[in-house]
Amino acid sequence: MSVREKAVAAREDLAERDGVLVAFSGGVDSSVVAALAHDALGDDAVACTAKSETLPDAELGGASEVAEEIGIRHEIVEFSELDSQEFVKNDGERCYHCRTMRLSAMFDAARELGIDTVCDGTNAADPGGGHRPGLRAVEELNAYSPLLEHGITKEGVREIAREYNLSVSEKPSMACLSSRIPTGLEVTEERLTRVEKAETLLRTWGFEQFRVRDHDGLARIEVSPDELERALDPDFARAAREHLSDIGFEHVTLDLEGYRTGSVSPGEGTTEDDLDLGAEYPIPED
Repeated sequence: MSVREKAVAAREDLAERDGVLVAFSGGVDSSVVAALAHDALGDDAVACTAKSETLPDAELGGASEVAEEIGIRHEIVEFSELDSQEFVKNDGERCYHCRTMRLSAMFDAARELGIDTVCDGTNAADPGGGHRPGLRAVEELNAYSPLLEHGITKEGVREIAREYNLSVSEKPSMACLSSRIPTGLEVTEERLTRVEKAETLLRTWGFEQFRVRDHDGLARIEVSPDELERALDPDFARAAREHLSDIGFEHVTLDLEGYRTGSVSPGEGTTEDDLDLGAEYPIPED
C-alpha cells in the first residue's frame, strides 16, 4: 500500500469509533494522528497534552498552536512525574514509569469526556528502535496507535503531514527533559529547570538540532554536525560558559561527536530520546 492509502485506512478506522482522545505533544507523529482523527470525527476528536516538569514550556505553547492549526479541540491535563520515586530514581525503566503516568492521565481525561479510545503517536518504526521500555506501557494500558497499526513509518508520517500542510512536518523529534539526565542520576526539578533554560538559550542563539545533557552539574552540549563549526567559535564558547554558569551549571563542555539520540546513556542503545513526545504520551522525547 502507498502512504496515502495507509493514511486513508487509518482515517477510516478512526471514523468507526464514537470518539478519540489523542495523546498530543505537537510533534509530527501526534499531530498527524490528531489531523487524521479530526478529519475522521470532527468535534468527536480531542487532542490532549500532558503538562508536567519534563515538558518544556516552548513545546506546550507549540502544541497549542498546532492544535489550532489543525482545528481540533485541545485539552491540557497536569500531573507530576516527580511524585513517583520510581521515576525519580531514573533507572532503565524511567520511560516506562513516565509513560504509564502520562497515559493514565490521558485515560482519566478521556473518561471525563465520555471517550473510550485513547490514541498515541507511536509509528511503525518505533518498536524496532532499541531500548524503549515506554512502549510497554502503551501495550499494557491498551492505547491505540493508528500509525503503528497501519504500518506508517516516520518517513510516511512526514509525507502525510505535508499533505495536511502541517507546520511541523519537518520538525525534529523531541523527548522529555528527563532524557537529558544520565541513567542512575536522580531526576530533580532543579536539573530539569536548568536543562530547559540552557536549551532555550541555544534555540534563541539559532541552533536547530541540539541537546544539553546534565551530568550532575556538568553541561554537555551536543549540536548537529552541520552546526558544530559555529559551536566551536570562541565567542559562542565564551557566551555558553557564561550563561550556563549563571543558570546553575558548574562546568560547560561541547561534545565534539555532535548530537545523537540516546547518548546520555550509551550503554542502553537507542531509547525514547529520539521519539517525539506524542509517541511518549502515551504519551515520554528527543
